[in-house]
Amino acid sequence: MSKKLSMQEQLLKAGLVSSAKAKTIKTEKHKQQQAQRHHNVEVVDEAKMWAQKAAAEKAERDQLLNLQLQEQARQKEIKAQIKQLIDENKIAFDSQHAEIPYRFTDGSTVKTLYVTEDLRTQLVAGKLAIVRGGKNYELISYETALKIKERDATRILVLNEAKAVEVVTDDPYAAFEIPDDLMW
Repeated sequence: MSKKLSMQEQLLKAGLVSSAKAKTIKTEKHKQQQAQRHHNVEVVDEAKMWAQKAAAEKAERDQLLNLQLQEQARQKEIKAQIKQLIDENKIAFDSQHAEIPYRFTDGSTVKTLYVTEDLRTQLVAGKLAIVRGGKNYELISYETALKIKERDATRILVLNEAKAVEVVTDDPYAAFEIPDDLMW
């Protein structure tokens, strides 16, 4: 039966370490063990220290990666919720009978959506909103627009707030109402 060789003996046999170097390493290790036994001296094991440091760094990297993955999953979930809200609550209208252009901005470009007179009135009054739903623009109710705005405000393109009308008693132009549905 062959005897198992220690690491030191294997290195000596392979010629990777000289016998003098192996002997000095063995005596240093023996001295450390003696000092630890007799004097309760804590010997710092550098390999163990480096291994613990590497493990701590790996745990930190893993934690950051996990947070990034969670954030990506949360963003994906929010997009799916917005898509579902738009698909379930969009207001269908016949664009062939819609003759009134309603212009709004999407970023730095002016877009036109053809609507009916009733839909335009509701848009101006703040009862409807225009959202970006994929490649199209959709009309949704004010309440649904608020739900979408909580998740991602950039998807809301037009959301008019209902304005309270102020009445001034001494105003000479009070009889002349300013139309807030001017077409441009």
